[in-house]
Amino acid sequence: MKFVASLAAVAAALSTMPVAAQDTPAPTGDTPPPAASEVPATATSTARQVYTPADFTRYAPKNAYDMLTQVPGFAIRDNENLRGLGQATGNVLFNGERPSNKADDMYTQLSRIPAENVERIEIVDGATLDIPGLSGQVANIVYRADSFSGQFSWKPQFRAHYTDPLFTRGDVSMRGRAGQIEYEAALSNDDSARSGAGGPTLIYDGTGDIIERRRDIWNTHYDTPKLSGRITWDPPGDTVANLGGQYQRKYDRYYEDGVRMSPGTPDRIRTVYENADSWNYEVSGDYQFKAGPGKLKLIGLRRFSHEPYKQEIVTTPDGGVATGDRFQQVGDLGETIARGEYQWKMFGGDWQLSGEAAFNTLDNVASIAVLDPSGAWVDQPFEGGTGGVSEDRYEGLLSFGRKLTDKLNFQIIAGAEHSTITQTGVNGLTRTFFRPKGSISLAWTPSDDFDVSVKLRRRVLQLSFYDFLARAFLNDGNENQSNNDLRPQQDWTYEAEINKKFGAWGSTKINLIYRDVEDRVDVIPIGEDGEAVGNIAKAKAGAIDWTSTINLDPAGLKGVKIDTRVLFQKSSLRDPFTGEKRQWSGFTDTVIELNLRHDIQGSDWAWGINSNYGHYQPNYRRNQSDKVWEGPIFADAFIENKDVFGLTVRATLGNFLNARSKRDRTVYEGIRGQSPIAFVEKRNRLIGPIFALSVRGKF
Repeated sequence: MKFVASLAAVAAALSTMPVAAQDTPAPTGDTPPPAASEVPATATSTARQVYTPADFTRYAPKNAYDMLTQVPGFAIRDNENLRGLGQATGNVLFNGERPSNKADDMYTQLSRIPAENVERIEIVDGATLDIPGLSGQVANIVYRADSFSGQFSWKPQFRAHYTDPLFTRGDVSMRGRAGQIEYEAALSNDDSARSGAGGPTLIYDGTGDIIERRRDIWNTHYDTPKLSGRITWDPPGDTVANLGGQYQRKYDRYYEDGVRMSPGTPDRIRTVYENADSWNYEVSGDYQFKAGPGKLKLIGLRRFSHEPYKQEIVTTPDGGVATGDRFQQVGDLGETIARGEYQWKMFGGDWQLSGEAAFNTLDNVASIAVLDPSGAWVDQPFEGGTGGVSEDRYEGLLSFGRKLTDKLNFQIIAGAEHSTITQTGVNGLTRTFFRPKGSISLAWTPSDDFDVSVKLRRRVLQLSFYDFLARAFLNDGNENQSNNDLRPQQDWTYEAEINKKFGAWGSTKINLIYRDVEDRVDVIPIGEDGEAVGNIAKAKAGAIDWTSTINLDPAGLKGVKIDTRVLFQKSSLRDPFTGEKRQWSGFTDTVIELNLRHDIQGSDWAWGINSNYGHYQPNYRRNQSDKVWEGPIFADAFIENKDVFGLTVRATLGNFLNARSKRDRTVYEGIRGQSPIAFVEKRNRLIGPIFALSVRGKF
């Protein structure tokens, strides 16, 4: 579970009253920062904040993402990694509806909506809406494409050390309308990257003496070109239909070259190569229409991913014969979802009855091999790596929400899921589960500038089917055995969100979260000396996440805005190997962010500085603790011109505080902490400055 992602601010909005899109004047930096107008509650509506395109003039936005990221105190949150489609968990709606796809994140979907298509952005508490699962603030992007338009971006990047230039990052998208049909198409490679680092690694024995020196250089080539399209049919009335699809290729390569030097032994050249090229597709659609006293929405989704992976490590002593190991697997992942939602009004509130059937599969073939002195790879037995996993899951939920008073709203969801998980291969097993699910939330808005929401929910998280099967991690000499008894993680989550607005000065938000977890997924003992991904019966975690936006226009610093975030988290579980209490593996316990932007008055220029600090817990295995991080502080500075022949051009100097790639790893001869130290590995690699350019425009 990516706990940090679940703590991002929640925001929402919904409106049924169309307004005309406003023309956006040329940016000068003179316009004030976004300041929402308050629409008071009526008998049929809920108080909400409304932002129009004119509110974002100073930023010269190119798309809806550019606009939403400038809403004071709002942070975009993607859908959580729960099971199937389920209830809504993200905090962005599109024309009052949540998306019915899974392949695209919120950034991708928002960036495809041209700024001139956005009529307004509304912010309202999710518990006041007729979409079950939402709570806290949610943003509704109200948009319409009345004519053809397109946009593009190109974002090359250059690093001073160890890394090839990146020229392939960019995207192009277009949107238009023909009668009652709205369409969009996009080609994107926005996730592409080139990264690398190099430097010394020291290996110490249990007494603290250096026994080996290493110097390694690594770099990656990563490209993910994706072709996607979507059409929407929206005739008058309650009928609306969407059909979308995407096809993506992933090119993922990792290269590492190093020299290892130990007293009394020849130097060794060591190379590591990984290839994770893959492809995937997704097709999804939904159809909503009036049925009896309410509306029925039918949703279907199919996605598939072909995921080969290979890792080879070859070590060649000076004047000696090369030795090596290879691990490879080919996994085929499929997911099919059918979902129905029926909404109606009764007893002064909004009701929804939903049912979902989801079918997930993994077929995997894995092998390991060693390098023969002749230079040929010889396969070795690898029990547990080849097999299949499937799950058939059925879910039913009933929700009800209504206003209790003019200032208080509530929403309750209750239901359950029934699933059957089947594993084939070594020690194949079939298991059946029945789990209750649901939530209850309250939203209180005592004044226009202050609101509070609280929520209690029962969650069931998604599993990675690969975790059922054995896998080798050759670079560190680790191996997971297969575990047929793996179960999805579940928890009771308690959440509170407090929002306070300070008018032209900005806003602040505090999120409080506590999780009481069952079947926490972690590495556990298997047999006498093995380990595998499994479950820890009980665990818990809590967090305080405080975000603020401070506009300094009222202080006379025109165009200056500061965004801050402070996150403190604490987790606890009982270590399955040692019996001692510790935090979760790889847990982020501290994040501090400070971002400053200045749109210079009377000009098209802007500049800014972004910085963040993070502190993380080690990952734990049977015989080691391992902490890998980059820092301590990442910072970048940018300068931007919002009208270079109609283009927005930004130049960025990244990592100017020289954050480095680090690792602290302690390996024991037996059980971690209960046996002598075998060795300690300390890494300190140079990343260096990163130069980036962004060119964005429209056509």
